[in-house]
Amino acid sequence: MSDTLYNIEKILAENERRKAVLASNRYDPLTGVGCWGNRALAAGCHVPRVLLERHPDYLSLAPLERERLRIREDFEFWCARCVTIKDKMSGRNVRFVLNRPQRRLLAVMEAQRIAGRPVRVILLKARQWGGSTLVQMYMAWMQLVRHKGWNSLICGHLHATSKGIKRMYNLLLRHYPHELLDDGQDDMRFTKLEGQPNVQQLEQRDCLVLTGSARSEDAVRGYDITMAHLSEVAYWQSSAMHNPDDVVRSVCGSITLKPETVIVVESTANGVGDYFHDEWLRAEQGRSDKEPVFVPWHEIDIYRLEVDDAAALWMEMDEYERTLWNDGCTLEQINWYHSKRREYRRHELMMAEYPSNASEAFSMSGNNPFVQEQLDKLQLGCVVEPVLVGDITADGHEGREAKRNVRLVKVRNGELKVWHLPERGGGVRTQYLVVVDVGGRADTSDYSVIAVWRLRQADRRAAIVAQWRGHIDHDQLAWKAMQLAKFYNDAGLVVESNTLTNEAARAGESEYILQAVDQVYGKVYRREGGRLGFHTNVKTKRKAVAALIRALRDGSYIERDIEAVNEMRDYQDHNGRYAARPGKHDDILMTRAIGLLLMDERRVSGSSEQPPSSTLAVDGWMTSPL
Repeated sequence: MSDTLYNIEKILAENERRKAVLASNRYDPLTGVGCWGNRALAAGCHVPRVLLERHPDYLSLAPLERERLRIREDFEFWCARCVTIKDKMSGRNVRFVLNRPQRRLLAVMEAQRIAGRPVRVILLKARQWGGSTLVQMYMAWMQLVRHKGWNSLICGHLHATSKGIKRMYNLLLRHYPHELLDDGQDDMRFTKLEGQPNVQQLEQRDCLVLTGSARSEDAVRGYDITMAHLSEVAYWQSSAMHNPDDVVRSVCGSITLKPETVIVVESTANGVGDYFHDEWLRAEQGRSDKEPVFVPWHEIDIYRLEVDDAAALWMEMDEYERTLWNDGCTLEQINWYHSKRREYRRHELMMAEYPSNASEAFSMSGNNPFVQEQLDKLQLGCVVEPVLVGDITADGHEGREAKRNVRLVKVRNGELKVWHLPERGGGVRTQYLVVVDVGGRADTSDYSVIAVWRLRQADRRAAIVAQWRGHIDHDQLAWKAMQLAKFYNDAGLVVESNTLTNEAARAGESEYILQAVDQVYGKVYRREGGRLGFHTNVKTKRKAVAALIRALRDGSYIERDIEAVNEMRDYQDHNGRYAARPGKHDDILMTRAIGLLLMDERRVSGSSEQPPSSTLAVDGWMTSPL
């Protein structure tokens, strides 16, 4: 028997074991088999143990009375017995039996509730497995069964999103079993409050269901809300009048920390760096009140495809698909993924639609020029904490005084982060490069970024060692960048000159800022033709981004700032024209791309040799004695 055949036989045996485990997970919410929580056998059903503790006479009651009591403590039973939903596959109205991903989300919510804590979840959705349905039915259970006067809010990025979710509630009410209503209670239905088109009242339970959108959050102010379902938060638009952060905090801040209050923030991913992504990262790090829940594609039961030739499939699987196997997927799941993947030009597109982890879900689909696995590796360097947060200063703010007695100062919440101090001494002088991307002055404009590079050497990768990011007048920015260059072993200074040039032209002046700095410092980058500054246009931007792509592929530089990686995840390629996704930034990214381009073109060098005593012009640089 060949080794290959022997291995395939072992793989097939392991695959059968995995399939058997999945098949053994029987689930019947009516009998309680496979349901969540601490359960006990009573009257032929596995019911929540707390039900028997609170009702010692449970077994002596009539069947209908037992059902009435059970729906208060057993959400999964209530869904299968009382809730009607529209099946997406057949279009028919069916009772709500939770699928595997829904049961995992429920387990998180119920664990919080049973522990006497408020229910707080952030849900990262992938494809349509019914996450919103589960959340809405859980809130309906609280209102219809467990509490009276328990008001809820459904808020989406558009009113249509909220109303679509509420339609599920209407279907539930129309088909609710009459015998399980409170004694003397008529069929339940919504009534509108006069003059309040977005507020529905359920008089029988003394509760309200409010619908709104992130664009009109004022419509829901003034109500006592105990539950909020905030839907597709990553798509909530930012403007001068509406900020997703403020809307979410306003809504959630009005909900008390009482047990059984509910806040679920959910969305499909829409890139990185927005409120939803930031809150997800906080939750993953344990710094948020919300518990993160993500469901990968392979937990959704329909994503399986029978395997005709296991050996052939195994030989065709690439490294990523072998990783899926190592993570516990069956061959049938991998076969589905392997076949579905053929529909996409690039694997990144498939990962964005069917993510296996949260990082893939947040990666931009379609036109991101960077490989997400390479960004994941780059991000590993961002765990290093700065050795200093503060600012840089000198005896003066401009002119020759600006380069005297240059020093770092600690400032609480300062805009300068230093990960590594300049390396000096021992006759070796490490070379650095300072790259500046010029932004706007106002808080709502693009940031200005000053990035300090440690240049490549024979045995060391290039690395980001310090960074200043903020809003500042452009002349002050230029002098601050000069001070950082001076501090880091008299580094070369590259300033992206487009903004300065355009501004100077409007004022009827020349590039006076760079000229003033160059006269004092003498190491300001000159492009071909002798003009000061790096000029960004379609051609140079394409070359710079290409240099960044190569560096990611080769692993040839070390990143320290997570926001740099976030900007790369949010970048777009429109047929060779690169730009940040609308509403995002590329200020940090461009300081990386420009620096790497100049290193690739050997316009700068990481050599530790001391320069000669005379001033030299080398490859566009004015190099003065160090």
